[in-house]
Amino acid sequence: MLQTLKNLPDGPGVYQYFDRDGRLLYVGKAKSLKKRVKSYFRLSPDVAPAPNLGARIYRMVSQTARIETIVTQSESDALLLENSLIKQLKPKYNILLRDDKTYPYIYIDLSLPFPRFELTRKVVKGKKVKYFGPFPSGAKAILSSLYELVPLVQKRGCLRGKRACLFHQIGRCAAPCEGKIDETGYSKLIEEALGYIHNKKRLVCALKRKMEFYAESMRFEEAAEIRDRIEAIGKIEEFSSADLAKLENLDIFTVGFDGSDGVIVRMFMREGKIVASSHTHFAIDEDMDIQEIYRRSILEFYGPETPFTANTIVTAHTLEDAAELSDLLSIRVGKRVSIVSPKRGDKKRLVELGRQNAVELLKQQKQRPEPEIAKQIAQLLDIPTPQRIEVFDNSHLMGKAAVGAMVVMHRQKWEKESYRHYNLDSKDEYGQMREMLSRRIESFDRNPPPDLWVIDGGETLRRLAVDLLKEAGVNLPVAAIAKEKVDAKAHRAKGAAKDILHTSKGELRLMTTDGRLQWFQRLRDEAHRFAITFHKRQRLKEEKEISLLKVKGIGPAKVKRLLDFFGSFEAIRDAGMEELCTVLSEKDAASLRNHLKNV
Repeated sequence: MLQTLKNLPDGPGVYQYFDRDGRLLYVGKAKSLKKRVKSYFRLSPDVAPAPNLGARIYRMVSQTARIETIVTQSESDALLLENSLIKQLKPKYNILLRDDKTYPYIYIDLSLPFPRFELTRKVVKGKKVKYFGPFPSGAKAILSSLYELVPLVQKRGCLRGKRACLFHQIGRCAAPCEGKIDETGYSKLIEEALGYIHNKKRLVCALKRKMEFYAESMRFEEAAEIRDRIEAIGKIEEFSSADLAKLENLDIFTVGFDGSDGVIVRMFMREGKIVASSHTHFAIDEDMDIQEIYRRSILEFYGPETPFTANTIVTAHTLEDAAELSDLLSIRVGKRVSIVSPKRGDKKRLVELGRQNAVELLKQQKQRPEPEIAKQIAQLLDIPTPQRIEVFDNSHLMGKAAVGAMVVMHRQKWEKESYRHYNLDSKDEYGQMREMLSRRIESFDRNPPPDLWVIDGGETLRRLAVDLLKEAGVNLPVAAIAKEKVDAKAHRAKGAAKDILHTSKGELRLMTTDGRLQWFQRLRDEAHRFAITFHKRQRLKEEKEISLLKVKGIGPAKVKRLLDFFGSFEAIRDAGMEELCTVLSEKDAASLRNHLKNV
């Protein structure tokens, strides 16, 4: 390693520290790799950690056995690469943020003669596209309310018709399709809707009047729907008292921390009013790198396709990389982005408001302590307390209709929007698990790794997962749960099932009454339920498709040839006569074509 330290390049780039087992410990970026990396070490009389390091960094450098560097053309490239590697590989000593949400925006394309408001999470092309947001919550409620209160064109396809539809009859659309309103009159409706977006109190008042009307008309379901919208919109206005005289558009980032807990607070000011906020909790260790937290939270929030509706990003702490971040974001969003850390004035007041909310959020977090079971699992596996867990299972029948399932638990609750199904090609359980885990690893750049993987299977499948992760350079603990084998068969007698945990510490046999074992069983059972449900659906679909192909003269062998050649029932159905004749005789092909026309 001494030779590596002596020959470090003197330019921008990313450095990676690995331990003796090849596990990634840390990823960092530097303007000068030579200066930054050498600052961690003392080179004489032997290579050792520098004496001025904090406890966490000293421990990391002590474990470092190998250093790798990647030279980049600019520090902006180094920023991007560092962020991407940390997100994908989960190095042990980097602070691991998890905020892969993309918040929705409301947008309108004013170049159209009769434009509509719609939701987006990405940049929409157009010179006259106007965005409102982001909205961490309540975006759908606002959009639905605009169409409830203002007679705009309700659906995309409305203007294609030449006659007024039901929406016009019930007073929900001014019917530009029949010329009942011109562009000038419609623009006034747009102005009315914009007034509601800019003034949420006015919007809520209008909705309350509508709700009372529905209630008096005995239309209680519609009144309840309006009530729910009012509640959703009310959650947006968390900081309405903080207004500026100047009509500024600012995004304010504040990092707060207390002991081992940290929080990022984001506030969104539009035209001098704070219209929404969001926050992300994260775990920290000693020697917290606050620069890394700001850097990563900003880069992850403003993705390459994220609309940028502010003029300036305000941070509570001074950023060393402000200039590089500013240049990088300016290229991403196509306009100049400033990053400032105010010392006085109105913007300083906004930063203080962010700090106050960070303190309050951390206080609330302390009042909601980590569930005891999470701490027990962490102690059992000798890992940090897992917040997000992914569980894998697969299902098949004699190798047919093989499917995989991933379920996700986050802070002890099922996160069903993150569940995933996998159609698998492999015929055996080992191959199926390899295929499923490999595909999940390939998606780490889009959806970062969790804190723990749980596999439904024994030590062989756990070892497979560990090897795949090691090959990808990802630090991620893996546990597996499997039935005890009795006479080479899994013992599944009701009331006598014995589950064994397979971990990096070896085989663990816990009492059936142990809450930790029951926790793993709960994870396994949910994954199994999800896999079986999908498997049944796939089998029914396959059986239906095969039955449809069983026309006169076409038996199972010809059905198999068709599926092997075309790959799916849909492809067979869409195939022309000439294509079918490559597999079947002309008579059989004609018979099949006639049959499928009536399906």
